[in-house]
Order: sequence, then structure tokens, then C-alpha cells
Amino acid sequence: MVIDPKTARARGALSNEAGRFERYGRELVDDGWDLVEDLPPLRTEVSEEVPRRVITRNTSPDISFDRSINPYRGCEHGCIYCFARPTHAYLGLSPGLDFETKLIARPDAPGVLEAELRRPSYSPAVIAIGTNTDAYQPIERDRCIMRGILGVLQRFNHPVGIATKGTLIERDADILGEMAADGLARVGMTVTTLDPDLARKMEPRVPSPARRLRAIEHLTQAGIPVRVMVSPIVPGLSDHEIEGIVAAARDAGAVAASMIPLRLPLEVSQLWQDWLAEHYPERVGRVMSKLRDMHGGKDYEAEFGKRMRGEGIWANLLQDRFARAVRAAGMAQKLPPLRTDLFEVPLAKGDQLALF
Repeated sequence: MVIDPKTARARGALSNEAGRFERYGRELVDDGWDLVEDLPPLRTEVSEEVPRRVITRNTSPDISFDRSINPYRGCEHGCIYCFARPTHAYLGLSPGLDFETKLIARPDAPGVLEAELRRPSYSPAVIAIGTNTDAYQPIERDRCIMRGILGVLQRFNHPVGIATKGTLIERDADILGEMAADGLARVGMTVTTLDPDLARKMEPRVPSPARRLRAIEHLTQAGIPVRVMVSPIVPGLSDHEIEGIVAAARDAGAVAASMIPLRLPLEVSQLWQDWLAEHYPERVGRVMSKLRDMHGGKDYEAEFGKRMRGEGIWANLLQDRFARAVRAAGMAQKLPPLRTDLFEVPLAKGDQLALF
């Protein structure tokens, strides 16, 4: 279902096709009345859920963590390339515009997290936040769910790694700075491009690249180790910026860098191609040809070990260029592990102090 651009202003997706599990699609049709009507703009709608658990486990061999937390489902940032878009189909919603406009908040997440950390069977390891949807998207400003989660993690001396594009993270520099001083926290700030025009089209509700660089500076001044995440790199569209992004992040204070080429799982592929044809029609063939070369002729290869890197000449060239850029900037691609030995369950209200 293609949406009138006027109603989808400042959104990433151009359509709102039904999710892959739905039996029926949706179409906009003329009602037959000869009346000129301007449809209202799409507004962000937020509903709430009460989760039984908030720590999500995974056994993926190609990522560095085995547990994560997502305070929100869906993301108002509206990044057209977001690999998390297909998760909205599990909710009976569209990975297109629904993903950006129909959000689900989990206000009880801090309390549920505390209950999980108090279980006698719990064993600490780094919790990753922001790996699916951004915890610092605009609605966090009013709801403060992420700040509540950080408060719980700090009380338990629990390590956390955060990935974000949201400069709202500066609000929590006080907590993160104290945790980082004990080796319990680090941040990854995504900078996809330095071109503000490209960023506004590709990531419509994300702070500008320059603003994100200032956030890196702010966080590092608070003593928080920051990694710049140059992700996704789009061959034929943004790959020429690799060296510039790494150098700019280094100048802002980032101490490490990582990259992932563009991934197009499930519905994301068509959403991306529609967006590319709308905004950069002259580059469709070039971009998609390189992406398919990196994935064995397909839009995307989901196999572990390949999905994050691709394979073949273009994938190898990107990896080599990035590694050289990181070395030239004097930055690391890996950082020392966060500490887990400080984890301690604090006394709950009503608990009795130990005698010895």
C-alpha cells in the first residue's frame, strides 16, 4: 500500500504493506465521492505492554553478546535500512510505516529486569541495549524507560553495552560515566554518513551526523568509552565516506570503530529498493549490483558468518579499506571486555542484613 508522501512526511518508508504473516493486504481506494480531501499526516502512536521478561537470549555465533534488552518495539527514527523492521510483522503490523509510527513501550521494564537479576540462577554477562530498536528514540525523552533500566543495572554493578543514534543518551552520561569508571559501560554511536542531506533522507528522525559527533565528544568527556559504528555501509552510495567518518569520530573522541555492510532481510529489501528508486534512481543498478555480488547473487544472505560481512571482492574491499582507515586513525576494532566480577545483588526492601 503506497502512501501519499504528504501524509508520510519525515518518515523513511514509502509504503505500508501488510506483514508476511497476514492473510489480507490493504489498499487505498477512491470512495467515489468527488471531494478533494487531504489526508492527515501520519502521527506516532504508542501503546504499552507488560512483559514477563525483558532479557532476550540468543545463541548466534557471529555476535558478541548472548543477551539484550529492548525497551521499545518499533522505532520512530525511521531508518529505511533498519534490519529490525521485519520484527513488526510478528505483531500483525507492517514493517513499513507501521514500524515507524505504531510503537510499543514497556514501562515496567526496569522492575521486570530487577526481578530477573535477583533470580538465584542468574549469571552476569554483558547486556546489549539498542541491538534491535533504538532505546534513545524520541519517545524516550518523556517515558525515561531506558534511564530506569540503567538505574537498575548500576545498582547491581551489571555491565552494559549500548548502541544508539540518539543524542538523548547525553542525558544519562551521569550514570554511564560512573559505570564506565568501574569498567561496566561503553557506548556505540552509529554514524552512517557525514552528508546531512543523505542522512535526512535515509534516517529521517535521527539527529544530524554533526550532532552525533558532538554527542561522542560529550560522552568521552564524561569518561565513557565510545565506539563509532559505521553501519550500514552502502556500496555505491556511502562507501566513499569510510575514511572521513572514522577520522571525524576519532577527532570527536571515539576510541574504537566497527562496520557492517547494508543488510536487506525479508521485507527490508523491497522497502529499500523503493526508497532508492525514489531518492537516487540513477544509483539503483549500481547499488543493488554490488550488494548482490556480496551475497551470492541474492539481495541478502542470512547465513551466520556471512550476513554481517558478505563475501566476494566487494565485501573484501570494504573490510580492507575499513581496517586501513581504523589503523590510520589510531583506533581499535576491539575493546577490552567489560567487567562481570563486580556483579552483586543489592538488598531488597525488607531484606535482613547478614550477621557477619
